[in-house]
Amino acid sequence: MPPSGDTPFSAGSIISYDVAEWKQDPLRARPTLVFKSGPRQALGGFTATRNLLILTVLDNVQSRAFVYKYHQGAWQATPIPLPENASVSLAAASHETDEVMFTVCSFLSPTTLWYFDGATERLETLKATPPRFDASRLVVEQFEAISRDGTRIPYFLLRAKSARFDGSTPTLLYGYGGFQTPLIPSYVSLTGRLWLEQGNAYVVANLRGGGEFGPQWHQTAQGATKQRTWDDFIAVAEDLIRRKITSPRRLGVVGGSQGGLLVGTAITQRPELFHAAILQVPLLDMVRFTKLGAGASWIGEYGDPTIPEQRKWLEAYSPYQRLVPGKTYPAPFILTSTKDDRVHPAHGRKAAARLAALGQPYLYYENTDGGHSAAANLIEQARRIALEYTYASRRLVDE
Repeated sequence: MPPSGDTPFSAGSIISYDVAEWKQDPLRARPTLVFKSGPRQALGGFTATRNLLILTVLDNVQSRAFVYKYHQGAWQATPIPLPENASVSLAAASHETDEVMFTVCSFLSPTTLWYFDGATERLETLKATPPRFDASRLVVEQFEAISRDGTRIPYFLLRAKSARFDGSTPTLLYGYGGFQTPLIPSYVSLTGRLWLEQGNAYVVANLRGGGEFGPQWHQTAQGATKQRTWDDFIAVAEDLIRRKITSPRRLGVVGGSQGGLLVGTAITQRPELFHAAILQVPLLDMVRFTKLGAGASWIGEYGDPTIPEQRKWLEAYSPYQRLVPGKTYPAPFILTSTKDDRVHPAHGRKAAARLAALGQPYLYYENTDGGHSAAANLIEQARRIALEYTYASRRLVDE
């Protein structure tokens, strides 16, 4: 609330004061609203130059940059025409001039340093990281799926420009949806080289539980309502199939850690939607997760299985407990590490043992080193990634 007791401003807003009024009486100075986040927005960063205020805003999971100038008692915003479907960060700003530098990164373009002069509106690139794959035949699109409760869930689709919308495109669907962590556009160097260049598609889903739209987006899928995250992921899968971007025979899911739990819930709740599943260092036994590794520290995110009411909602979706006879699962590939000190390898081991007991096909790889990344060096990382994309290709792409 402002010192004068006027109408309070929402969290994440930027306000300004007249310096003369402030010096005369700080308690009676009247604030002016500069920026207020919309329902699908979050403030990224801000800085001041000699005459301007520069803001970056995450708007529907895309970063945008704006120049704010104070003119005749009000703040006026002008967008800076940086690339779309990108992540934009402030790199440097001059307080002597109106010059600013941004780092810009997108799914198909590596990190690039941009220069902007607010006085002349000059905008140009200064330097770029070398590309790691050929993106000339690829395109990025953003769509929305409707979740079970009617919430609109955005997702990014990376595909070949020549892709046919007949359900034939091999597609990997990636998500996380936890701990207020946003999935914003970032350069997909390995995915581009090993998957997209071959004409396949890749999808990044922005699920509730993440941080794409601020704290509320996280809190609405936490604890007793965590099922909403799983519902959102399934809704994106169904939307991809409905649009005939892909089909269950060509659709695989991938995720690590909390994302491994996400994949586990997807293939146990709707196994018929998928033909491949990559579970990287996954969290799977939600009845005993607090007794394994660092699990007790995640009670705030999921709940406490020692409390009967909370154990009930955890048991309802826990993937390990939901591996049951009579269902056909999409031959999952489970990867973990003996030395994972965050998500204990027992999660992956137990799921593999349960699948074996059920007579269900699966693949399992446990690296002896590497901690939560399941790789201790570049050679081990290359081996793990090669295994993942070999599996995805064999499950989803025609030989």
